[in-house]
Amino acid sequence: MLEAINLSKSFRQHQALKNLNLKIELGQIYCLLGANGAGKTTTINLFMNFIQPTTGEARINGLDVTKHGTKTKEFVAYIPENLMLYPNLTGMENLVYFSKLAGKNYDKKQYEAFLNQVGLQRTAFDRRVSSYSKGMRQKVGIALALAKDARALLLDEPVSGLDPKASNEFSNLLLQLKEEGLAILMATHDLFRARETGTHIGIMNEGKLVASVESQAVSHPELESLYLEHMN
Repeated sequence: MLEAINLSKSFRQHQALKNLNLKIELGQIYCLLGANGAGKTTTINLFMNFIQPTTGEARINGLDVTKHGTKTKEFVAYIPENLMLYPNLTGMENLVYFSKLAGKNYDKKQYEAFLNQVGLQRTAFDRRVSSYSKGMRQKVGIALALAKDARALLLDEPVSGLDPKASNEFSNLLLQLKEEGLAILMATHDLFRARETGTHIGIMNEGKLVASVESQAVSHPELESLYLEHMN
């Protein structure tokens, strides 16, 4: 569902991403670890077609995103570190508005079902988003992915700044989406969540994917050791 083929990106003299090869199937969560500037966000921006690759391809559902930008966006939902919702609209109103932008239209009960599914408190449905915590906004983002019927999810530091309870709730939501067959690519600094949530983990350093493992093949201490080894 998500594939990078010799994907590279340079900004003037700086090579932000170097020949990335990556494949994420339906029902997999691939967590990208790495320091700031390692190339994680660049990778996600290339998949979203926010920036153009210098060389190589980013593909969603087999289609090159640079050649099929509109079509590939039908398959994917994107949740950045700070999800942009309309603060003066309620959670429900944001969900309805962005769903319709994506060409989807449901009755009120179905919209409520999406919000219930992601665990947003019923009392928050009709409250303005300006009163929401970050964790609540992220839940609306997941509800949007469900309403859009996305088959792939791109996440850039989604648990950054969340308290442990909210972070755990978000991880459980991702595991639920994995079971429903979504392909998920998540950039994160959180080794613990990567190990607990991901099916696969990649470590990036200076634009290169320097290690890739199945999460169940390594313990938490082994993952930490592997990460630190590649940060030197």
